[in-house]
Amino acid sequence: MKFAACLFFLLPLCALGQTQQKSTLRSVLLEQLHTTHDTKDWFVDANIAVGGLTPEQANWKDASGNHSIGQLAYHLVFWNQQSLAKFKGEDPAKFSGDNKETFTNFDAKQWAATVKQLDQIMTDWEKAVEAADDKKLEASASTIAHVGTHNAYHVGQIVYIRKQQGWWDPEKGVK
Repeated sequence: MKFAACLFFLLPLCALGQTQQKSTLRSVLLEQLHTTHDTKDWFVDANIAVGGLTPEQANWKDASGNHSIGQLAYHLVFWNQQSLAKFKGEDPAKFSGDNKETFTNFDAKQWAATVKQLDQIMTDWEKAVEAADDKKLEASASTIAHVGTHNAYHVGQIVYIRKQQGWWDPEKGVK
């Protein structure tokens, strides 16, 4: 009788364990990349953050010298491209080492292209992580995690600017 009672209580726990997937390094890194790119979670992803903005809005800067949304997006494109090239064993684009360039080369006329580039480079990162072997992931895990953190940081800045300017609808993410 005790055995039957134990089974009665343990079977639901076994079923619960079967429905949850085991986290892997790959799954955690992909989750981080997706939540900063295109998956709604408890913070805003990049696609929502930059979505629906006009070139004029993307180019707006406050009087204190903070970066515009466009400059932040351009900066993310630049550093994601640099990091991904290194991850793939390719030579990254030439860079003087002056981080200011990664913000100031934004051109509002190219806003739509910058948004597409941001989406594409983040997609490329996800595909590279999906395709990488376990050894490569283990060797690069810290770098990939830093890429995700860097993306989240600057996406947060973009949302902050949008909220400041009244360009944010919390229900839709845009206004």
